Order: sequence, then C-alpha cells, then structure tokens
Amino acid sequence: MVCGDLLPQTCHDRAAGARVNSDKSSTYSLNVVLRSIAGKVGAIGAAASTAPAVRTMQVDAESDGQRLDNYLLRLLKGVPKTHVYRVIRSGEVRINMGRAAADTRVAAGDLIRVPPMRLAEPRVNTAPAREYTILMEDEHLLAIDKPAGVAVHGGSGVSFGVIEQLRRARPQARFLELVHRLDKETSGVLLLAKKRSALTALQDQFRDRATGKAYAALVFGNWPARLKLIDAPLHKTLDAAGERHVRVVGADHADGRRSITQVRIVQTLPGLTLLDVVIKTGRTHQIRVHLASSGHAIVGDPKYGDFVRNKAFAKAQRFERMFLHARELSFQHPATAERLTLQAGLPAECAALIARLGAAATT
Repeated sequence: MVCGDLLPQTCHDRAAGARVNSDKSSTYSLNVVLRSIAGKVGAIGAAASTAPAVRTMQVDAESDGQRLDNYLLRLLKGVPKTHVYRVIRSGEVRINMGRAAADTRVAAGDLIRVPPMRLAEPRVNTAPAREYTILMEDEHLLAIDKPAGVAVHGGSGVSFGVIEQLRRARPQARFLELVHRLDKETSGVLLLAKKRSALTALQDQFRDRATGKAYAALVFGNWPARLKLIDAPLHKTLDAAGERHVRVVGADHADGRRSITQVRIVQTLPGLTLLDVVIKTGRTHQIRVHLASSGHAIVGDPKYGDFVRNKAFAKAQRFERMFLHARELSFQHPATAERLTLQAGLPAECAALIARLGAAATT
C-alpha cells in the first residue's frame, strides 16, 4: 500500500488497525510509514544523481593527433571496446558538435561529447615502486634495460609490471606509456614515451618497420651456417585461459602473417650456438617460434622449448632463465628526427654462462 494514494483518514485507520499489542499511537505508525516512503524516494533520487550522464571532455595538448577511438579507450576505463566503437558509429560521440569516425584525429582544444556510460572504479596502483637501469632519458622518452622475469605490464595473472612500477616510482610524471613490449622472459632495451606526441611518433615507426631490432639468443644444437633467413608466416591463437600460442603455418593459411627473421652465428659452443637475430617484422613470439620451428629452440624457453632439456641444462649450469636478450634498438628520435641506436650489454648471468661454456670448449 502506498499512503499517497489514499485519503489521510483512510491511511490513518489502516495504520491504526495494523497495530497488535502496541501502546504506540496511530499517529506514530503513520509517521513511520511516511518516513519509510520518504527514505525510499530519497534513495531513488540519490541513485538518479549518481547515474551516468552526458559528459564533455576537452582534448589536452598531450592527446593532440591521437585517433578518436584510442583517445576514448584510454579515458573510458572499464567500458567494453565494442561499446565504445558502437557509440562512435551511431553518432553519439561528437567532436565540436559534429559526427566523427573512429580514425578521426583529435586536436588540442577539441570538445568531445560522450554519451552516458558507466565507468569502472579507478584502480589503485599497488605495485612496489622501482627504477630500472636507464639507457637514455630526455623530456620525450625513456629507455631502460629490462631484466628477465619481469612483465612489462600487469594482466593475465600478473598483478603488475614495469610500467606500473615506474609510474609508482615517478608520481610526478604526467604521462608514461610503453612504446612496445618484450616478453616477460626476455631482457634488454625497452622504450617508453613521456609525451603523447612521442608515443604516437614512435609507434608509427614500429608499425612501419622503420626501427632496427637485434637480439642475442642461445639455442640448442649446431645452427646450420646456410640458414640465414627465416621467412615463414605465423598464426597466433588464444586458449580458454587467454594464453597466447603462436605457430608457423603455410603461405596459403588465411590467418598467417608474413614474418621475417635474419640469423647470424656469433659463436659455436659444444651442443649450443650463440646467435645474433634481427627481426624485420614484430610478430608475437616471432624469434622464439622461428628458431624452435627450425629445430633449435632457445635455451630455457618455457613455452616453445624442450622442458626436459631445459630442466637438465638449468640444473647443470645453474642458469634459470630464457637466453633471449634485446641487445639493440635503433629508431628516429620523435622530436629531433636524429637516428639513435641504443644498446644493452649481455646480462651478467648470460655473459658468465657464455664464458663458462667457452672455457669448457677449449679445455
């Protein structure tokens, strides 16, 4: 029963008739009912006040030149990607009162109208602060020497990575984003952008294959001297747990992506070969899959290597990581256009292993 639908006396009588073994007055019961209704109305009003509303966002200088879809995906945390694209296609998202496509480049000062949508609660960065060995840093970019065993970002069962730790260590940084990625097990040169304009320019270079990437890899077996180029398409799939798996496929495979890897022998060791590897394409797990598919898996590779062989080698050599190191990265500076080449020497554990193996080979 809603008292507002009845005459005051009727409401009073029903409230009074409902009393059982009570010395409270009917006026008291009526007040209780009215207070209850007022509380519910207030709760509805509060809920309405916190409901998502149309918002207008102004593009800042750091976002100048970014695609509209990427701009929204970055700011609308927790909103499904499909929903973001749907509201763009439907015209509910407007730039300066006009419709825009997903690939429209936003400009500093643009006003972006975004329809009502519920955002996720902001996540608190609980990663422990950590700085890494710096190879280069200026106002535009930061290059570090990433150690093996550290993910570049959190996700897929990893609570945090390099980017979360650096942001925690640098709370004053207005902008800090990964330019590219390295596998958790891979060490070496990792590039981060400190400005949106730098991020866009550097990622364009990676996409256009205008960067140079060289790796050091130790593989099982004697690498054939004649095998200097691997040009084999790769196909990536995800399992039910979201784990990525990559394999070589035929040239006629519908989902195969051309992948090119150049290989040079650096040193031949007993039952092993140290290689210098240059990739012309940047596919997921490209080096690991190409080398393994050639019959020479990388030492310590937990996904594409030989588990039994890795375990025996780790025990005999006390070497617990995958021997893949991003030793060199060359690119054009996003602000000066100067061609830069950054290098990271072999990690101590890798250099020590090669020294031991080399010494054993000469005795």
